[in-house]
Amino acid sequence: MQQFFRLNEYKILLYRIVLVYLFYFITRVLFYLYNSDLLVVDSFFEFFRLYYHGLAFDTTAILYSNGLFILLSILPLVVNTKKGFQKFLFYLYFITNFIAWSTNFIDLIYYRFIFSRTTIAVVDSLEHESNKATLFGNFLVNYWHVFLLLIAFSYLWIYLYKKVKVSYTKPVVNVKYFAFSVIGFLVITTLCIGGIRGDFKKSTRPINMLDANRYVSHISQGDLVLNTPFAIIRTISATSFKKQDLVDPSVIAKYTKPIKQYSHNPSTKPNVVVFILESYAREYIASFNKDQNIPGYRGYSPFVDSLAQHSMIYTNAYANGFKSIHGMSSILAGVPSFKDAFTSSPYPKQKIQSLVSVLNDEGYDTSFFHGAPNGSMGFLGFGNILGIEHYYGKTEFNNDAEFDGVWGIWDEPFFQYMKNTLDTKQQPFMATLFSVSSHEPYKVPEKYSGKFPKGTVNIHEGIGYTDYALQQFFKEAKKQPWYDNTIFVLVADHGNTIAYDEYKKEFNRNTVPILFYSPNGKYAQPGVSAEWAQQIDIYPTILDMIGYKKPFRSWGRSLASKNEGEEPFVIKYSSNVYQFMSGNYICTFDGKKAIGFYDKNDKGMEKNLIANRNAEMDLIELKCKAFIQDYMERIIDKKLAEN
Repeated sequence: MQQFFRLNEYKILLYRIVLVYLFYFITRVLFYLYNSDLLVVDSFFEFFRLYYHGLAFDTTAILYSNGLFILLSILPLVVNTKKGFQKFLFYLYFITNFIAWSTNFIDLIYYRFIFSRTTIAVVDSLEHESNKATLFGNFLVNYWHVFLLLIAFSYLWIYLYKKVKVSYTKPVVNVKYFAFSVIGFLVITTLCIGGIRGDFKKSTRPINMLDANRYVSHISQGDLVLNTPFAIIRTISATSFKKQDLVDPSVIAKYTKPIKQYSHNPSTKPNVVVFILESYAREYIASFNKDQNIPGYRGYSPFVDSLAQHSMIYTNAYANGFKSIHGMSSILAGVPSFKDAFTSSPYPKQKIQSLVSVLNDEGYDTSFFHGAPNGSMGFLGFGNILGIEHYYGKTEFNNDAEFDGVWGIWDEPFFQYMKNTLDTKQQPFMATLFSVSSHEPYKVPEKYSGKFPKGTVNIHEGIGYTDYALQQFFKEAKKQPWYDNTIFVLVADHGNTIAYDEYKKEFNRNTVPILFYSPNGKYAQPGVSAEWAQQIDIYPTILDMIGYKKPFRSWGRSLASKNEGEEPFVIKYSSNVYQFMSGNYICTFDGKKAIGFYDKNDKGMEKNLIANRNAEMDLIELKCKAFIQDYMERIIDKKLAEN
């Protein structure tokens, strides 16, 4: 029977994988012992709580490095139990595991210099070093004890591996043997896929470095949750973050103006409430499309349209990324994402001056609301990095009767939950809500079936439902004493399903609404602006509105200021190039040089004018270079908090 079921082989495979977990645990203990003065862990229990959460990251790293070994162990190759094949598996197992696992030893020492887990970025750092052999020799001499530990634990691992061997059994090669092997293969493969992703939930994507911060009470603990192989694997593709010497630093100061300071508004402390609306593209809102002349156009946001009549709205605004987490970093921290997301790069774990940090320093209570399972989209982890004081998710809502079955709590009850929570807070406060309902699979609660127009594309009904949820929020919020002293911001994280040809044009594919509203007219005067605007403008705009007088870092500009010498522009990444829009032209830039210029009204980007370059085009290219150079330098050198 054993020959059919291959139970002995599966048990020994499990034993060998458990050994990998054991030695990952040992290196995590060593990592803590070597860096205990830098890692804030208050108790033995706290360490094991962090280790428990670290198992998900260990699993991903272990399954990546052992994928081929597991595959060859479970395939019905008939020779699986033969001595020669087992010897082959032995070498495959230890070569792949030692390459991955041994990188943990780097951070026993290197962590003290970079204050984060080693990532693929270390390769870029070493690339420019001409004395690599000397550096390695010095490391070997100065930290001999690390190498001694590596060798000692490697020998122990080999010894334990050899203690349990697969006994040779001649397989009975028949239908039963292959049938049970196929079943075992499918079960193990399914478990491996879930392990690599981090779980089997649809609402989460494969975990990345940012997710380690979901479980921390102190930012340093994220590195104890992580392991170095995981950090390297997850950042292998994030190599677009490289310093570039494109312009003289004086050009950055002149045209990019990364340090802002506003002085014309009086210092005040209104509440700030930011709604980041999932997939709520500009296309869906009639008040943002009055000048588009789109045949047969219809909007699906009647409440937002009514609110827009009393708001400052920007009808030519763009997202600075293309995923939800990109929207969060762009809007709250003013950090856009280009080819690779800043938040999944090797660099997000650093001190970042942001709307959150500034308002924290000003005595605001800061909170983030997201109705999905806690940590979904990486929001909890990035929120901890920004310093958001309170996170409210599906767990805190604590009523799964309002769960949509896929992503999170329906918008209407969750919006009311935020309102009720804000009612209990001391002013001033800043609250950000990231909605969930206007998302695939584009459902609305059963009780509202037929209430909202189905529209012409799948998202339209969900847009109507979220609009209704906003209406109910404002209806109840108006009754509260904090309402009249609040600035409200509405913006989308990115675009989504496109119904009209106008928004299928290259330049219009990721447009978002930006709306500022306040019952107190001194903060946001009603009006419509068709100037270039973008998500990274929201952070400086709010600081300008409240009369924040100190200098701060921001690549965006205040949309509320007309006399600060800040020219409207937008930068984003699409179709494998940077797109920089300013003045009369759209510039496409490949990272080194401009490869195209288009008239600002040529949203389809169909007629390249580069053959007829003029002085304005040259200046736009210079501004684009200055932006990218400063962006890369500040992120890589961890200077996002410097002003």
